[in-house]
Formats: sequence, C-alpha cells, structure tokens
Amino acid sequence: MAELKLNMMISLDGYTAGPEQSAENPFGLGGMQLNEWLFPLRAFREMQGMEGGEVTASNPIVEGWFENVGATVMGRNMFGGGPGPWGAEPWNGFWGDNPPYHHPVFVLTHHARDPLEMEGGTTFYFVADGIESALEQAREAAEGKDVSLGGGASAAQQYLAAGLLDEVLLSLVPVFLGGGTRLFDNLGTNVARPQQVEVVEAPGVTHLRYRLAS
Repeated sequence: MAELKLNMMISLDGYTAGPEQSAENPFGLGGMQLNEWLFPLRAFREMQGMEGGEVTASNPIVEGWFENVGATVMGRNMFGGGPGPWGAEPWNGFWGDNPPYHHPVFVLTHHARDPLEMEGGTTFYFVADGIESALEQAREAAEGKDVSLGGGASAAQQYLAAGLLDEVLLSLVPVFLGGGTRLFDNLGTNVARPQQVEVVEAPGVTHLRYRLAS
C-alpha cells in the first residue's frame, strides 16, 4: 500500500510557524527563518524554473521530496485563504498559477468547494469529510505511489494521533521562534514510537528521518 510521509521544517523549540499567521504572513512572525537554508539551493531553484544555486548535503533531501509521490494531502491553513466559507472569490493557494506539486492535492476543510485545476498537472480537491477520506482519495489518485503529507501542524497532528503516518522527515533549523504553532501538540498517548533511520547535517539545517512503528 502507498505510504503516507510527512515532510516539515521545525525550529529548535518545536514550532513550524511563528505567531500571528495570516494570508500575508503565512509563516507567522519570524517563521521565514525556517526556510533560509532552502532558498539558495540548486534543487529548490530548479523547482522554481531558475538556474544556479548552492549544492550542499540538503540537495538530495529536497530532490527527494516529490520522489515516488503521486498525491499530496494538506490542511486548510497550508492551502491558505483563512477560515470559514470560501466566498465568492475563493483563494487559489500560495503558489501562483503553476504550483510545484504536479499531481492531485487533497485539502482538508470544513467547507466544500469544487476542484481547482491549475497549470502543470496540479489539481486541488477539497475534502470535507475527514482525514481518513482524504487519505483514501489520495492513495487512489497516487496509483501505487506514496502520498505526501504537506502540513500544516494541525493536519500532521491528526494523522499522527490516528496512527496513519508511515514516515516523518523533519528539517530542524537552529532558531527559536518563541511562540506560534507547535508540531507535536494534541497527540494523546498512543502515538507509535519513531525509529530514527537517517540524519543529514547541512549548512543551516539538520534533516532527521523517522519511521513510525506499526
């Protein structure tokens, strides 16, 4: 069966975003520091259609983000647009007309909405009947490939607490945000113990990969 894999950037004090997140500031106050290691990389620049860039130990990690991935699940906050009904002119995401996914993306929401087809093969589907339904639809769409869980923290917590995650890749950035959205809150006591399988040190970040015992 296709596996569900989480990839997130996190601060030393456990936050995936700073306080006061908004459509204008999706990473919250200070949260853009979590991305500073990523933007100069050749692998990231190639995703954006740009040339050049740095080559570090992080490049293979970034190149692997979409390797053997056939679909993505993400939370409403990661897609953006604010809470509540979508409105007459609904938000189309943070990524412009050609998002980097190039496969189906299933957005967790409490408010139904028609699918949103973008350039480059990305179509957003809005799932209002729970995390299990979103994962089932994503696995079907992935056609045997893995499913990426893009975040944010609330979506990750729900899948962790439900025992549905197979792998977690954390990119640990040496900053303290001091507040915001924590990744490992609200998990309960029955989450599977993670088994560390990879550590990659790179400039400005340490990548930690864990398997979750079944």
